[in-house]
Amino acid sequence: MSLRVRPILPSSTVASVAAGAAVIACLTVPFTAHAAEGARPAPVAVPAAPQAPAATETVVTEGHVKEASPGGVIRYPSVTSCLTVTVHLRPGGAVAAHASLFQVPGELRSDQILGRIKSLVGHRAVTAVDVRGAVGAWHPSYFTKAIESYGEGERVPVPEGQDFAGLTSAVAQGLGVPGDAVTVKDVPDGDQIVPLRTPSPYAAIAP
Repeated sequence: MSLRVRPILPSSTVASVAAGAAVIACLTVPFTAHAAEGARPAPVAVPAAPQAPAATETVVTEGHVKEASPGGVIRYPSVTSCLTVTVHLRPGGAVAAHASLFQVPGELRSDQILGRIKSLVGHRAVTAVDVRGAVGAWHPSYFTKAIESYGEGERVPVPEGQDFAGLTSAVAQGLGVPGDAVTVKDVPDGDQIVPLRTPSPYAAIAP
């Protein structure tokens, strides 16, 4: 009967092998964890960009006078033979009027427009007045006596060309504002869009 002798390793060799196995285990475990994390990245929530509020649109049709808020938009639809009058206020907003050359049934005549504007403005400060539209179709006197106000046999004034100075004077007098605050401009037919500025937060404390 023969005996098989198993070699006995020196204690130093056993210690080295055990230490090496421990190092490999330490290196392998973190690597595996990081690999798993990289395979499925955690979702990141992206905040939605804030949406700017839509500007408020004020539509002013023929024979109407309305007030528009600061930062909004005024739209005068289908301006052909008409004039629009936009009175800008401090610190913002405006009173908007759509003056019709011929009265729309049930609406304001041209000689009632400036008075209605003035009553809406009240005691507020006016920064500018913009008159836009068919300048050549308007005689300045239409703001004080409408075409419909003339009786049978009375002569209705007829405009001769574009009277910018006359319209400027008529609007300034009707609203009680300086003439240099009024601008008159002839523009093509169609919708008129007037954006209104947003007042500065410091406007209320300005001297």
